[in-house]
Amino acid sequence: MAPPLAYALIATDLDGTLLRGDDTLSERSLAALARVADAGARHLVVTGRSAPRVRPLLETLGTTGLAVCGQGAQVYDAGTDRLLWSVTLDRELAETALGKIEAEVGEVYAAVDQDGVDGLTLVEPGYRMPHPTLPAVRVDRRDDLWRTPISKVLLRHPVLSDDELAVAARGVVGSLATVTMSGPGTVELQPCGITKATGLALAAERLGLGRESALAFGDMPNDIPMFQWAARGVAMANAHPELKAVADEVTLSNEDDGIAVVLERLFAQ
Repeated sequence: MAPPLAYALIATDLDGTLLRGDDTLSERSLAALARVADAGARHLVVTGRSAPRVRPLLETLGTTGLAVCGQGAQVYDAGTDRLLWSVTLDRELAETALGKIEAEVGEVYAAVDQDGVDGLTLVEPGYRMPHPTLPAVRVDRRDDLWRTPISKVLLRHPVLSDDELAVAARGVVGSLATVTMSGPGTVELQPCGITKATGLALAAERLGLGRESALAFGDMPNDIPMFQWAARGVAMANAHPELKAVADEVTLSNEDDGIAVVLERLFAQ
């Protein structure tokens, strides 16, 4: 009989973690994840990207199971191409929160991810996408952002750093939304109380797995709730200092196959 797995659930962020800077996966990372699958463990993508922006990467990974998307607001089933669970951000609350932020820090530029498996990313004038490879639709005015249900709002400030904008936003938004910082140029508003841990816990429950068997990898402060939920959290060498401060381990960077290094050690053949 094979010994029990130390970690039966491997949860990985995408940008800055599993993906390289050019949005590709290395052969070494793919091989390490294949080793995880051969051992009987499950791999879950847990990302801030919405389901439509994740679908092509799941195809590359050969994933036909679950993925946690939209900062935990979506549990997506790749096999049936449908959302098993989804929480939207109230558009009136989002607009109010945006107004409070601008009253505090001046003009910001906004984008939204629409809800649904075919939802678009809508971008208002002045907003620059942090990931040029991700598709987006430019709209003429901010009111156009609110025309259909959304999963989150993405914010950029012309002068303030991401850390400064996130701190200012948290100071004025209150219970209107949850403020996260998920990557360079990516401060976000999502439904209040929703984090990556929310979606991860729901997906794990559907898989019949608990937090005691979960190993999580990440690089930004939005991964902190996931680390707090999982049995062990591993930060990348390129991770934000706030995440490194709560990590159980720091591995190599995403460019140096940091995830593969850890998985090869834990799932030695």
